[in-house]
Amino acid sequence: MFRVTSSAGDPARPESSMTRSETGMPSRSETGMPTRSETGMPTVTMIGGGQLARMTHQAAIALGQCLRVLAVSGSDPAAQVSADVVLGSHDDLADLREAARGAVALTFDHEGVPLAHLQALEADGVAVRPPSAALHFAQDKLAMRVRLGELGLPIPDFADLTGDRDAARARFVDFGDRHAWSVVLKAIRGGYDGRGVWLVDDRDEALTLFDEQFDAGVDLIAEQKVSMRRELSAMVARSPFGQGGVWPVVETVQRKGQCAVVLAPAPELAEDVAARAQQMSVRLAAELGVVGVMAMELFETTDGELLVNELAMRPHNSGHWTMDGAVTSQFEQHLRAVLDYPLGDTAPRAPITVMANVLGAQEAPSMSMDERLHHLMARMPDAKVHLYGKGERPDRKIGHVNIVGTDSDSVAEVRERAERAAHWMSTAEWTDGWDVHS
Repeated sequence: MFRVTSSAGDPARPESSMTRSETGMPSRSETGMPTRSETGMPTVTMIGGGQLARMTHQAAIALGQCLRVLAVSGSDPAAQVSADVVLGSHDDLADLREAARGAVALTFDHEGVPLAHLQALEADGVAVRPPSAALHFAQDKLAMRVRLGELGLPIPDFADLTGDRDAARARFVDFGDRHAWSVVLKAIRGGYDGRGVWLVDDRDEALTLFDEQFDAGVDLIAEQKVSMRRELSAMVARSPFGQGGVWPVVETVQRKGQCAVVLAPAPELAEDVAARAQQMSVRLAAELGVVGVMAMELFETTDGELLVNELAMRPHNSGHWTMDGAVTSQFEQHLRAVLDYPLGDTAPRAPITVMANVLGAQEAPSMSMDERLHHLMARMPDAKVHLYGKGERPDRKIGHVNIVGTDSDSVAEVRERAERAAHWMSTAEWTDGWDVHS
């Protein structure tokens, strides 16, 4: 693990041994880490160097800050753009301590940091935001389900499949029989974007899956498969002071287990239902002690009810639309929250904004990303493109496109344009058959 700076420095000395003053960067404190920049602005550390950290860094720049990131590699999306990078692992407590040293707050681009490490950092006096006591419920789906039930929030029926194998299997059989084997198996920890989630409708298939995952050491829960109209997301930000702010509830469109499209606000969502979702998110963030941005993913059932599906205590894919469609983006708001600044206005800037993810194609196009971007800008100058600096591989999130609608646009029109733009950036093919050279 070592530190990377933006200066080439003395070629005779490794960068890890340089001080900030020697590289022309802000001077270090006695601990070896800068606590504040030359302008007196605070340092925030984000654990993880992915696209969420990259976009948080973009927001930090406008606030006069340089986000410090703990990244695995200098090629990670956030490490490419930040001048304050610590290379190391989120599983290594020493690396976490090095990244946190001198920062006024430590936050996350993912929820994968071991809970015991976070508790050790808190014992050191590090301002971990969200705190370990809250992040636990985003890391552990069983703990989340139990706590949500205790708070009286609506959730799908579930069964704990941990512990003794025979007893857990018997509970699964009983649960499956009660729900006619229309069930979902989930890994309690570590799953995301469809990973660690198995939808099954057959008893033998479900039990085979249980046996395979249990034997592999995966802790599981079973959930009732919900008859739903669509998936929604209610995003909230909360500061240590207790101030909260909510954005409009959005509809998320899932493909292959991951978010593909976001419609903001959710079309044809009754005002009272949207208000209920926002109130639930505010209450839950307060009850759990969340600091920063939290996404509460919801099922809207076919009978109009809301059920809480998942929680993410960090910036989230369902909030990327805010970069161009809201007064305050989720990334700026997350920083404002972890720094205990007054929160920003969450009002939408337009009646409809649609985000579409740019996903790696099954086979990367021969046309370069640069040329694809050139053609998109020429054809759709209002498309707001956000690329993550990631290599292309099938179904990998490599960017997103936001289209901000107007009063004269229908939701369908804006969605078609956003998806057309994202598909072009993925495949170099226009969904409407337009010929680049015509």
